[in-house]
Amino acid sequence: MFAALEALTDRDPNRRDVAAEVLGDLLRGIALNADSTRLVVGRLVSLAVNESVTKVRESALNSISEAFNHHSLPLSLVQPLAAAMPTMEPEVLAHAIYIFGATYDPQARPLIEPFLNHPDTDVREEVERALAEITTSTAEGRSHNS
Repeated sequence: MFAALEALTDRDPNRRDVAAEVLGDLLRGIALNADSTRLVVGRLVSLAVNESVTKVRESALNSISEAFNHHSLPLSLVQPLAAAMPTMEPEVLAHAIYIFGATYDPQARPLIEPFLNHPDTDVREEVERALAEITTSTAEGRSHNS
């Protein structure tokens, strides 16, 4: 895990991409405890926000998405993604929107609602799914971590 975290800052985008994928594999399983998961997701969020290479950014966001399979993560951990969303390509933006929906936090609504009128159909559909997830979880009383 620590070697992959370190490789996230490598000058070579291919190494950053592989590192993000390796961390995604760890997040997909149950090998990481809650603290390790938050550490890894935090680093991947930083990479996704600062990364200029689309495939690396996409790998980071895919890996973050994997964390939600086994962990409830707070909106505050992934919220820095919001600043980068206007510069994201549509397929990458859809991943970021999914992540905000996966927090089930009603405070994520204003971060994703501006994309309801996005020119890309997939982005608009992902916004609708994410808003539905948040609305359903709120109605069911599902708690979120803050």
